Amino acid sequence: MTQQIPLAWFGDRVATGLRDVTSDLSALDSSGWWAVVVTFEGRALCARFDDVRIGRPAPTRWKGPALDTWVSSLDQSAYITAVDKVRALIASGDVYQVNVCRVLSAPMPRSGAIDLVGLAQALDSRNPAPHQGLVRLPQQGVQVVSASPELFLGRQDSHIVSRPIKGTAAPGQPFLPKDHDENVMIVDLVRNDLGRVCETGSVTVDELCVVEDHPGLSHLVSTISGELQRDVGWAQIMSATFPPGSVTGAPKSSSLLAIASLEQHARGPYCGAVGWVDADRGTAELAVGIRTFWWEHDRLNLGTGAGITWASDPDAEWAETELKAARLLAVASSSWDGSA
Repeated sequence: MTQQIPLAWFGDRVATGLRDVTSDLSALDSSGWWAVVVTFEGRALCARFDDVRIGRPAPTRWKGPALDTWVSSLDQSAYITAVDKVRALIASGDVYQVNVCRVLSAPMPRSGAIDLVGLAQALDSRNPAPHQGLVRLPQQGVQVVSASPELFLGRQDSHIVSRPIKGTAAPGQPFLPKDHDENVMIVDLVRNDLGRVCETGSVTVDELCVVEDHPGLSHLVSTISGELQRDVGWAQIMSATFPPGSVTGAPKSSSLLAIASLEQHARGPYCGAVGWVDADRGTAELAVGIRTFWWEHDRLNLGTGAGITWASDPDAEWAETELKAARLLAVASSSWDGSA
């Protein structure tokens, strides 16, 4: 990979002029504009940039891996076995829900430079998402492109919001009772998480199981908000709420144990947090790192998963992971000429 400058791009903001990098989340309480990537396993990287402007990165070409070169950390048989194991854990009373994921990866073509800005631009055009983002920090080994539809934490001063997604359907298809059940379970979990850092009585469910349409699929989305306690900082907020409940399960601690035993590949930035914090203005937007690509060990990676409950049909859950990945793989495996 040719030498590339550090860069972050979220929405209409482009950040350059890297000042410093830290793994200390309390730095987000200091000053400046920060790009943030936290892996599902809890490794945080916070990068402060000096030059943050309205705009887009310069048009960049992209040529992705061939569609038939993608491989999965869990094949269909292994994934179905994992779903059956979760249902057994539910039957024994150990969990109520577990999000089971797999990681898809492919080698990039050897010809030409690899620049994920091109992939981010292709996704922005062909698979637009509310929390589209790019963090490129080559010296730190962080190259992440997200087309996330899900808000993990949004902040305006002391007001904090989370919008978990649980429940997925193909366009025009009905949601199942199982979809509503898993959403309500995660809403309760997120309420409890926010309650650990918010003023007593301030946490409310503003919307429950609202249907949102996104490219190639529909989701059920709920909104939970609260008022942060005085002097609570980002380290405490993340300790109380991370990893996001929608990509773990309920209870969270038991679900994390199940995930560790069932999945064959570290999730990395997938299912973590990707976004920005403006410490000067007291604002932030951290997305759940779903629909997220990352470059690591000379391979391009993408995660996909589904929430498993007692009512889950193993074949249908596999099909849901395929549905979530299909459009993204098509974009990543195509060519992009750098058109704005």
